[in-house]
Amino acid sequence: MTYIVLARSTARALFSGGRGYHRQFSTAVIARQLENVDATHHHGGSFYWRKMSSLPEIKDQHHNSSEEKKNEDTTTTTTTNNNNSVVSSYWGITRPKIQREDGTEWPWNCFMPWDTYRADVSIDVNKHHVPKTFTDKVAFRSVKFLRVLSDLYFKERYGCHAMMLETIAAVPGMVGGMLLHLKSLRKFQHSGGWIKALLEEAENERMHLMTMVELVKPSWHERLLVITAQGVFFNFFFVFYLVSPKAAHRFVGYLEEEAVISYTQHLDAIVSGKVENVPAPAIAIDYWRLPKDATLKDVVTVIRADEAHHRDVNHFASVSLNQQLCILIYTSIKHSLIYFHFYSFMQDIHHQGKELKEAPAPIGYH
Repeated sequence: MTYIVLARSTARALFSGGRGYHRQFSTAVIARQLENVDATHHHGGSFYWRKMSSLPEIKDQHHNSSEEKKNEDTTTTTTTNNNNSVVSSYWGITRPKIQREDGTEWPWNCFMPWDTYRADVSIDVNKHHVPKTFTDKVAFRSVKFLRVLSDLYFKERYGCHAMMLETIAAVPGMVGGMLLHLKSLRKFQHSGGWIKALLEEAENERMHLMTMVELVKPSWHERLLVITAQGVFFNFFFVFYLVSPKAAHRFVGYLEEEAVISYTQHLDAIVSGKVENVPAPAIAIDYWRLPKDATLKDVVTVIRADEAHHRDVNHFASVSLNQQLCILIYTSIKHSLIYFHFYSFMQDIHHQGKELKEAPAPIGYH
């Protein structure tokens, strides 16, 4: 029986050699299969060449692999020739070709040209809300205490101070926007645009950090300090905002006032020569639409203007608009959105029985 199977298998391999069997068949394979012949025969099954030869299996493997590769080409990602951006032909997620105004390719994925703007550096950086109520005084004293601690640690390391400041300043907008978002979902009502306004603030502060990281490389202990401070401050502000949004916004308003002071000191150090006026990072030039020859002084100037805007927004969020006494002064148009300077009597929202959504949100107001 063994010899009959061997002869029959050899004959089939020879006669079918012109029909795709281009490899020499292995007698070792046949020998291994012959060991199972008796078992196959005892079970009454027919012993096929396909079972004892590995050649059709190899052919099927090549066929399957080619099919899989073909499917991969249509469902998985491919890399474009001109950059390393990933394009998915199945899900339809593609990065559109975006160019700068000068025709060069847009290099950033973290923000797009329509997210950029020219900062309003004419804003008054000296404005200050005088604390009157007990809540205001607590918020003001708390921020001053934190300022003393940061000054003791960073001293005149203005770049490191700014970097640390931005890791904290980017938290309140995100927490406030998140809680207002959840409140809007719970109560089935609009937020008056404040969700978007606060999330814009958080994103703007994060871009400040991304810019400062290009200029200052944090050490390991500074990274550890950031992780610790973020963990503590996020949870503190989360509870703070739940208890009293008014007091939370007042606290952030004072925090932004201190940020304006810090960046003013940074500018003075650049002008006096204590800090080298290095060229501006590319990300800052594109984000704030700065000139190609912009320097660190230009970057700090626009960041300070942003912080002054955040100061105004949060102090405004802590007060109510008196519709008869409030004056809205249109100052400029940016991204087809009008943003305002708000002048109003300092009347508490909660004392008037009003909510934040009843006051118009300054969307696009950096």
